Amino acid sequence: MIIDCHGHFTTTPPQVAEFRLQQIAEYNRTGLTPNLVPPAVSDDEIRAGISANQLRKMQERGVDLTIFSPRAVGMDHHYGNEDTNVQWARYNNDLVHRVCQLYPDHFIGVCQLPQASGVAPGPRVFEELERCILELGFIGANLNPDPSGGRWTDPPLSDQKWWYPLYEKLVELDVPAMIHVSGSCNPHFDPVATHYINGDTTAFVQFMTSDIFKDFPTLKFIIPHGGGAVPYHWGRYRGIAQDRGLEPLEQKVLGNVFFDTCVYHQAGIDLLLRVLPAENILFASETVGAVQGIDPLTSQYFDDTRKYIDASPEATTVKKQMIYETNALGVYSRLRAHPKCVSHT
Repeated sequence: MIIDCHGHFTTTPPQVAEFRLQQIAEYNRTGLTPNLVPPAVSDDEIRAGISANQLRKMQERGVDLTIFSPRAVGMDHHYGNEDTNVQWARYNNDLVHRVCQLYPDHFIGVCQLPQASGVAPGPRVFEELERCILELGFIGANLNPDPSGGRWTDPPLSDQKWWYPLYEKLVELDVPAMIHVSGSCNPHFDPVATHYINGDTTAFVQFMTSDIFKDFPTLKFIIPHGGGAVPYHWGRYRGIAQDRGLEPLEQKVLGNVFFDTCVYHQAGIDLLLRVLPAENILFASETVGAVQGIDPLTSQYFDDTRKYIDASPEATTVKKQMIYETNALGVYSRLRAHPKCVSHT
């Protein structure tokens, strides 16, 4: 069985994004939370977006199940306030839930949290997380380590007052979080080319240099996009940990932190599989995501990451089983109850 741990609903109909623009424009104009009703989206509109895009590519590439969440760059935590972002997150999570209802054999949900820049995750975030997990059947959340949108004005992930209540809720619900920034307001940081990789790398270093996993030994995070710069600079981080008297990274973080395979070239996948233990790698493609074209050097789609894994000399049969299936079932414990996973095992 092949489980893709990283998919987004990037093919929503246009009225979804238009609603967010209207919501934020009204908020910026008045300083008040707009009283707007989100537009209706029909089942046929959802099917049109999914069937011709995510589902088609899954079937062409032999992917059985995608762990699916709202469009990451559209989470927009750096806009509006907590009230606008609660409405926006709830609307997007409901759309993902409808995808999962229409295609229950192919998609299972992960939620967008209603974070807001300058606001510590609190009851409103916990309420939406619980609704998605306990009522909608989702199996995890996307956590934005920088709700300020590239300005990094909120406290680091190690800040106990700011982040620990959210970690407590994740542990209570037994769900992991994928680290995922959203858009960037910083002109130095292109959202998908720079900011995403910055966010992944920054989160790892904050995990490495803190006691988060001593305080929450069962808490699990997935760092997407191959872990940002982490695999390429694994020696640097091991050396820094040693110089600072920290535990070896294998003990300090690898029991709790996992990495996906959204790396869009063969050499990158080979490096990822060579440097990090297979037990810490989950298959992912981010389809339909940031990179959608065909690589002129290979005549294959950049985001067809399964081809890289299958072709890698580092990927033994045992490793591929872990990467494609076993690790996802271990990290996303609630995934094991999905009918497709139950029947497969």
